[in-house]
Amino acid sequence: MLTATDRYLARLIAVPMLGTLLIAAMLLVLDKMLSLFDFVAAEGGPVSVVWRMLANMLPEYLSLGIPIGLMLGILLAFRKIALSSELDVMRAVGLSYGRLLRVPYMYAIALALLNFGIVGFVQPLSRHAYEALRFELRSGALGASIKVGEFTSLGKRMTMRIERSLDEGRNLQGIFVRAVGKDGQTLAVTAARGEFLATDDPDTIIFRLRDGVLVNDAPKYKTPRILSFSSHDLPIDLPQIENFRGRDVDREKTIPELFAMGRDPATTPKLRLEIRANFHFRMVEVVMMMLLPLAALAFAIPPKRSTSALGVFLSIVFIVTYHKINQYGESVGALGKVDPVIALWAPFILVSGLIFWMYHVVAHRPGGQPIGALEIAFAKLGKQAGRMLRLLRPGTRAEGAA
Repeated sequence: MLTATDRYLARLIAVPMLGTLLIAAMLLVLDKMLSLFDFVAAEGGPVSVVWRMLANMLPEYLSLGIPIGLMLGILLAFRKIALSSELDVMRAVGLSYGRLLRVPYMYAIALALLNFGIVGFVQPLSRHAYEALRFELRSGALGASIKVGEFTSLGKRMTMRIERSLDEGRNLQGIFVRAVGKDGQTLAVTAARGEFLATDDPDTIIFRLRDGVLVNDAPKYKTPRILSFSSHDLPIDLPQIENFRGRDVDREKTIPELFAMGRDPATTPKLRLEIRANFHFRMVEVVMMMLLPLAALAFAIPPKRSTSALGVFLSIVFIVTYHKINQYGESVGALGKVDPVIALWAPFILVSGLIFWMYHVVAHRPGGQPIGALEIAFAKLGKQAGRMLRLLRPGTRAEGAA
């Protein structure tokens, strides 16, 4: 049964945890959104595909945002009760840190299971869907538009240029088309306006041109043939679009698929290393979440009579740095420079030892403060910086001289 204290801590943790998760996801999405808009615009694809690509990237962002949200949610909750002296009261009535961590560990277990589902099953599929959208944009499978004012190649034998596009592409003006046949025959067409029309054949469309001139030339013609027309239908064979690859990359495989590939005798040694590195990377990221409540508690409690927020800053640096170390470990493990188990679990053991030491200092040493030395150092640096700013203010030196 949850006590009133447990429910109180649950509310304190929930708000900053959800807020941090949403903010982290939004920041990552906004950062990627700009580059995706540039990419889609450069490929001439529809704007709607940007939202589909961002949706497929959300699982990857959540896999990092969930641990950050968990860490900051617990940290800010304990920081609040520490600054308001509620933590001292709870400790005075016999509540140990181990008892107070019951609710944080409920959050940690639930979010660790959620994160395992994301990195083990959802993220691989969404990553493949994202790469498929990139491929389809580059190949034109998403109906890439003809760029106005630029020469656009349709296949290897046709080039087109449009001066203006009105009514969402239904009215094209200032048209130039040049096509080259397999027998050396060339066709150059200029027209005042035109429009694309669908046909029963999905691989062919009709470009209906109006009020233009057609120039047809071939090696067997003595002079080019010129034809003025009021309406002319030009069939256009759409380029063949190759199919996107299957999910044959280790990052796009689910956990059961990684097991199957790892045990398959046909798997090459290089691919086996990549599979092992990716599997251990996913596992170590999930397992580390079980230690985040201990780390958050150690970073949350400032020294007595201090409101320093250094612990909040250090916690973010800590979790992001550890994530980058794991990414580096995965890279060197996949290359075979270091065994993937050592490359990923050795840093985990070292970081775990650091977290347990920090928790021991806070929980079992009277007045213990694992980041106390850093708090003192940063406080001194803050005072020195304040003095320098006061000296740099206009008029400060003149007043001192007077």
